[in-house]
Amino acid sequence: MSPVPVGKLLNLAGKVALVTGGGRGIGAAIAHRLAEAGADVAVHYRSSAEGAHEVVESITGLGRRAVALSADLTRSSQVDRLVDEAVAAFGRIDILINNAGVYPVSPLLEMAEEEWDLVVDTNLKSIHLCTRAVAKMMIGQAHGGAIVNIASIEGLAPAAGHAHYASAKAGVLMHTRTAALELGCHGIRVNAVAPGLIWKEGIERDWPDGVARWLDAVPLGRLGQGDDVADACLFLASTASRWITGTTLTVDGGMLSRPAF
Repeated sequence: MSPVPVGKLLNLAGKVALVTGGGRGIGAAIAHRLAEAGADVAVHYRSSAEGAHEVVESITGLGRRAVALSADLTRSSQVDRLVDEAVAAFGRIDILINNAGVYPVSPLLEMAEEEWDLVVDTNLKSIHLCTRAVAKMMIGQAHGGAIVNIASIEGLAPAAGHAHYASAKAGVLMHTRTAALELGCHGIRVNAVAPGLIWKEGIERDWPDGVARWLDAVPLGRLGQGDDVADACLFLASTASRWITGTTLTVDGGMLSRPAF
């Protein structure tokens, strides 16, 4: 097998990506980075309609095609419709980035059943439904594909107030490995990215003590940026990772490398 030329390793020209939760934050950064690499992008949103359309405008400004599509990813009928609409727009899907999620904080003993269900459904069930729908379509295309799930370091090291979130993200890690096992025979690779604390507008104001603790502890000395996660997704979606599946790439500035005591 001949080596792939370096210039083609991260080239997504001719590929179509579906990015869930692409209207803001990490999802928006991922959608834009994949478009910079040459992909056309279906930008999913649930409530961030304005942001999703801004991302689409930015991508089309790069000369790529993009469309904003709305769906509730906790409902299989809406997920199926989302995939159908993406295929109708671009003819195929080669890359799925399962990014959509929520991140509330509640102490374990005060956590309402409804909040548990919301977090687990949004962060874990949605990944199952999207993976199932897109993988079926990829198998029909007979060209394989790449699926990247956005997990979290909290799936590996829990945080107080996040029993629901950490449990869901731990589930994402195992779903990733199981999907990789079952879909590999179809040429579909499934991997995960586990980010640490990622900067967003207002985080220093809203959580100053948490940001300070992070900065005191993280080996690389800063919060993550959306582009840090986006670049990891680009790698895992590209030819550069062609023999990688079922793995989790931790993008946390080295936080998990710290000693436990």
